[in-house]
Formats: sequence, C-alpha cells, structure tokens
Amino acid sequence: MKFAFAGIDFLGGVFEALVSAGWTPIKLFTRPCDGLYDHNEAVVASARSHRVPMQISRLKPPDLDALAEAHGTDWALVVAGYPWLVRGWRGRAAYGVNFHPSPLPMGRGPYPLFKAISDAEAEWGVTAHVLAEEGFDTGDILAQERFPLSPLETHETLLAKCQMAARRLSAGPIARTLPALWKAATPQGAGSYWPRVTDADRTLDFRSEVEAILRRVRAFGTIETLARVGETRVFVAQAEGWREAHRHSPGTIVHRYRRHIVIAARDGYIQLNRWSPVPATEIGHLGR
Repeated sequence: MKFAFAGIDFLGGVFEALVSAGWTPIKLFTRPCDGLYDHNEAVVASARSHRVPMQISRLKPPDLDALAEAHGTDWALVVAGYPWLVRGWRGRAAYGVNFHPSPLPMGRGPYPLFKAISDAEAEWGVTAHVLAEEGFDTGDILAQERFPLSPLETHETLLAKCQMAARRLSAGPIARTLPALWKAATPQGAGSYWPRVTDADRTLDFRSEVEAILRRVRAFGTIETLARVGETRVFVAQAEGWREAHRHSPGTIVHRYRRHIVIAARDGYIQLNRWSPVPATEIGHLGR
C-alpha cells in the first residue's frame, strides 16, 4: 500500500517498519525540530533514500488534494508524533492512522510518557487508531500493544519501549491486516486527556518523600527536572537518594563534594549528580 507519513524521529521507526513490510512511501510531512529534544534527521534521511518529497510546513487539505490527484485515493495517511491536528483526509485517502504512545483511552495528549512514570503506572502501551479530525487521539482503536512498567522505569527506557512497540504494531497488524482492522475498529469511549507538562510539573519538591522525588527525576530523565538549590534554580538530569531520619528542614543543603550536592527531603536525602544552572537546550545551542 502507498502511504504518506507525518511525524518526526520520536516514532519515526513506523516509517521504516511499513517500508520493510512492503508499503510504498509517497510523501513525508515533518516539522522544524530543535535538534536536542526533537529530531527529524532519521525520517528526513529515510525520505531522501526513498526519493519521496518532503514538507516542513503544516499539512493542510490542499496538500491532501495534491496527493489524491497524483495517487488516487487508495493510500494511507500515517501520523506518528505530529503536533498538528490533521483534517480533511477522508475522501482523499482510504485510511488515516495515528500512532499514540499510550494505552488509549488513557493518556490522550501531546506527550504522556512523563506522567506515566510520575504516576507510577504499572502498565503502559502504544495504540494505533483511526485518525480523528475533531479532537486529538480520540479515534476508534485499530490495534494496541501493552507492556509492564518497572518500578524504576525511566523516561529513556519507556521511550524505547514505546518506539519498539510502535514498530511491531506497524510492521505487524497495521501493515498486514489494516482493511480488516478498519472494519472492526473499536470506539474508545470515555478517556483521559493529559495536557503538556509545565515547569511546575517538572519541579522537585523536597518536602516530598525520597521515592516520589526520584520518580519525578526518572520521569523526565535527560529532559531535566527543576530544583531550587539555595537561591538558585538548577536543571537536574540525574539524582540519587536514600531514606534516613534527620532533623533538617526539607530543601536544606547538607553536603557538597565537587559537583555533587546533597539536599534534605522529608524522609531522607537527595543527591544531585548531574545538574546545571543552564538548561540543556541552551547548552546545546551555546556549543554550536
């Protein structure tokens, strides 16, 4: 089957999995990326290797008209990690499929991985669903893969699990049986929408227990959490900690050694191992 792909490297493995399963790419729709947290180098390289046209600007109905004129309507629009709501594909493409990194209907929204770890979910998943034209991540479910989460899950391990599951879904049920799945798609029903995280969601609260603080650090990983160290706000990429009874007020700096800082929490201590007064986004740009 022919397909157009809208997305970035986050779930870009879907593109290559479909190609490996025998599908033919006809166009890539991607978006500008910062090269630090968001990347599109891999999908761009794949599009170039298959000699398909690319578009950085937002996908709109006239773009779908052009594809329908060139290829008819027997093709699929596949969306994975694309931030804009896509409208107008019905009547121009045979199928519209979105890959979302959550076990829908739980966790609709732009990037639910952080909250999945922060909330200590025991299970997670990836869903392929009909691309809805009104509302993000609400279309009927075509296929879904679920997997357990570790008590020590990190953002990076969960991201890898989601990427691997998305490749399996795309190369397996979507590539091989999409027409049958389409006819049997299951409505989601009521679900939950998780909005984009804020700085408050990323901020460490040393009045909390050690376990909760470290879980938040793991939830963001290299995306970094925020912490108040004395009078300075710092960006934390890695921390450890332990439970221990003490009489320090939460947030008190109790020990320093080189770049390591130990801070009192409610029921123990947090040691900041990798941190900076400058966010990784700015460090990356300064290094260019």
